Amino acid sequence: MFAHLIAFFQHQTARSIGLVFAVQGLLFGTWAALIPFVKHKFGLDEAELGILLLSLQGGVMLMNPFSVPILHRLGAPGAALVCLAAAGVLFSLPMLAGTIWLLAIALFAAGAAFAAVNVAVNTCASMLETRDGVRIMATCHGLWSTGAMVGSALAGTATGLGVLPALWSGGVAMLAIVTTVLLRPSLLPLEESDKAERAAQGGQKFAWPNVGLWLIIFLSLCTNITEGTMADWSAVFMRDVVESEEFAVGWGFAAYAFCMAAGRFVGDSLIARFGASTVLRVGGMVAAAGLFLLAGFPQMPFALFWFAMVGAGVALGAPILYAAASRAPGMAQGAGLATMNTFAMVGFFGGPVLIGFLAKLWNLPIAFAVVGAAAAWWAWQAKRV
Repeated sequence: MFAHLIAFFQHQTARSIGLVFAVQGLLFGTWAALIPFVKHKFGLDEAELGILLLSLQGGVMLMNPFSVPILHRLGAPGAALVCLAAAGVLFSLPMLAGTIWLLAIALFAAGAAFAAVNVAVNTCASMLETRDGVRIMATCHGLWSTGAMVGSALAGTATGLGVLPALWSGGVAMLAIVTTVLLRPSLLPLEESDKAERAAQGGQKFAWPNVGLWLIIFLSLCTNITEGTMADWSAVFMRDVVESEEFAVGWGFAAYAFCMAAGRFVGDSLIARFGASTVLRVGGMVAAAGLFLLAGFPQMPFALFWFAMVGAGVALGAPILYAAASRAPGMAQGAGLATMNTFAMVGFFGGPVLIGFLAKLWNLPIAFAVVGAAAAWWAWQAKRV
């Protein structure tokens, strides 16, 4: 079951792609843990926070259709590195914003950079799988989850102990920039092979989804709503519903991300053994159970186990669906993936906005139960993959 991990870490290009995933996750996990700081700083309620998070969604939605032209011009490896450095800087700016409007602009820009990195680095993983005949997508997503887990746990703990959020996020930004400089030499061979493929494909930039992509999009909406809810609302849930200590508000997301990472590290073997539809269906059932338990029994330490169940359940949704979209027939490199993201990332960034309104209308546990229903629907439909 772990032989593919040994092969992954022995492959220099695979390691480099995986590290880009990990640093992107670190940036996002840091932001997720600092959301309560932003909420408190500007005195936002749940609905107002949900509206603010639309800025991230707007950046993602705008950039997704334009990410393929960026890939065509810079190459997937070059685009991944440039946009990762930009994302590091942009995700640190919300901690410095003095007004709600500057905060919204910073989040919009961060969302755009996040979307470009997402399409580029997933395209890199798919390219390497095709070029070298290896299976690395789930492992790469596992490294993203590891980065998110570490970023959330460290940022939450550090700020709980008195470290200024702006100082912490600035240090993470510097780490991202240094990483991109160090990784470029190891990604150059992949970029060289990418040039010939881009020239052969021509310039297709974006395509309306075909029948197969629509199924992937609808399933991705459910998995992304779950992931987005965990990213944006787990810390708030821990503080306001579980009533955890201040230093532990990031632990719920850390537990979720830990089990997500663990599931992804064994995912390439599980998918090969049981098939994508079975893995996707079981994952939906586990995620739904975890969300319903969070809604019904939000007490420490059990809440950490429920968050962990959600992480285990959602772990392989993105790797399965991203890999399928990236190989959509009749589309240029990255076009299928970018097209899926244009629609499906509404779930990742728009879902938390809906959660804010549901929490305002009823309460946060009921909002989590609604997400659990979406996970149950994805489990029901996964047999069609």
